[in-house]
Amino acid sequence: MCGPSGTGKSTLLTPLLAKYPDAFGFSVSHTTRQPRAGEVDGEHYHFVTKDEFMERVERGEFLEWAQFGGNWSGYSLVSSAS
Repeated sequence: MCGPSGTGKSTLLTPLLAKYPDAFGFSVSHTTRQPRAGEVDGEHYHFVTKDEFMERVERGEFLEWAQFGGNWSGYSLVSSAS
């Protein structure tokens, strides 16, 4: 499940993760935006520079990526990539 911030992803995912911890997991996306207060790199997002993000795009490391609000975001093919 993916969507912009504030669309209710956590509301839907929280009970699924609690009830089926071995069946569902949380994917941490990459973003070029700056962290907001309280956000932790690698937990909420993988915060990267635009240059690093574009290098990853060129290497084919993302399942999908898009520009939104002047920043780039994407989900990597390897969930542990930072």
